Amino acid sequence: MTEPPQTEEGWFVLHDFRDVDWDAWRDAPERERERAISEGVDYLQRHEAVEDADEGTSAVFSVVGDKADLLILHLRPTLDHLSTAERQFESTALGEVTEQATSYVSVTEVSGYVSDAYFAEDEEEVDEGLKQYIEGKIKPELPDDEYVCFYPMDKRRGEAVNWYDLPFDERAELMAGHGETARKWGGKVDQIISSSLGLDDWEWGVTLFAGDATDIKDIVYELRFDDATSKYGEFGSFFIGRRFPPTDLGAYLRGETVPTSDTEGHHTESEGRHHGEGGHHHGDGEHGDGEHGDGDHHGDEDAEEEGEADGIRGELEDLDIYAGQPHGEDVYATVLYSETDADDVAEEVDGLRGNFEHYDTHVKTAVYEGTYTDRVAVVSIWDTASAAETAAGFLSDLPGVVSRAGEESGFGTMGMFYTVKPDYHEEFVEKFDTIGGLLEDMEGHMETDLMMNREDENDMFIASQWVSQEDAMEFFRSDAFRDTVQWGRDVLADRPRHVFLA
Repeated sequence: MTEPPQTEEGWFVLHDFRDVDWDAWRDAPERERERAISEGVDYLQRHEAVEDADEGTSAVFSVVGDKADLLILHLRPTLDHLSTAERQFESTALGEVTEQATSYVSVTEVSGYVSDAYFAEDEEEVDEGLKQYIEGKIKPELPDDEYVCFYPMDKRRGEAVNWYDLPFDERAELMAGHGETARKWGGKVDQIISSSLGLDDWEWGVTLFAGDATDIKDIVYELRFDDATSKYGEFGSFFIGRRFPPTDLGAYLRGETVPTSDTEGHHTESEGRHHGEGGHHHGDGEHGDGEHGDGDHHGDEDAEEEGEADGIRGELEDLDIYAGQPHGEDVYATVLYSETDADDVAEEVDGLRGNFEHYDTHVKTAVYEGTYTDRVAVVSIWDTASAAETAAGFLSDLPGVVSRAGEESGFGTMGMFYTVKPDYHEEFVEKFDTIGGLLEDMEGHMETDLMMNREDENDMFIASQWVSQEDAMEFFRSDAFRDTVQWGRDVLADRPRHVFLA
């Protein structure tokens, strides 16, 4: 018998697909339709608020195509919670005009493919970051991304090709390669993997979330060519839908576009704040095509922003000022600001950093405190843009996060990674005091602060905010800045790297 990986389970999952009886809906008196909407909204809101259990999550989606009209997705601690939720829906007036088109029952799972040490309870090998990562896998939050895709899958058990006959090490290697391929969609596609062995007709359910439906198509397409999928994957029916808030139920039943214009921000604003920056729960995928990473399909807006960054670097090069790569010198940085106490943020970051350090692309993650403001900055630096974006998904869930650098109004520019020679630390801070006074008198200047690494006071960056790019460029053209650059060559331990965020 080949060695099966150990598993740990979390929340039970119900994908409850519903068909609306449109003939019955059209023929129903207005008062009955209003009652169905009222009871339906109440049911959906109560379950999204998880009033029926101590923990869990729920959401409702409109489904495109003839397989179903609605998907009500529940994650709860027990099967009994799912059974109750299913029956309570049937008791509503909305349930009277719908039928269950199909359903899928499963349970979130992680296995020994992720970490043998975790299941061996090796405290020396398993840090807090890995524990938090696994907790996020088995008790996930539903991403705010608007589009959802669900499909069931099996591992092939044919006479010639049988996944379950492979040695554990070979299976683990295939899954590691599968995850590596899929990580390119970090920040664009999120996943929930749930096991249905003994619970439903297939072995796993894969639920993908994305802000752009084509990213779902692209990740599934590319992973078809991955050995773990091309040789060993078998798939059931695919369902595609779009999330909407419960209050839009009436608009949905009236045939209007949902989310409606009044409530669309329920998802898009959150997506921009969190998932547009990076997906939740990234790491080694286990089954299916759900592992996510950075995609290759950038929109016109991305190209425009990159062009602006190139233009800024060109202007600075004309002034003989080193401008670095678009996101730093051969590295990519994610910067988020928090209003929470620095000690609390640092404690959370310590756990995440332990997880990040499992990846070769991680350079460093640190907490910085403002010298003149109460701002706390979390800086995470990676070798690749996709890794930085994926990390941003985790970091955006830190307590008190209010913005990501570059999202503030106006034009932001940061001179990052100023590593000061220890003997010159105080002199550097004094020099910044002088420059800070100059900045306050400059037209278009909003705020500038010197941020210091809590763990190394000689590692710092300058966060500066301007009304416009031209205002910032006026400072770079000034004699004061030129003098500072020349002076800095003597006091800095390394060449400064610059990040420009338009």
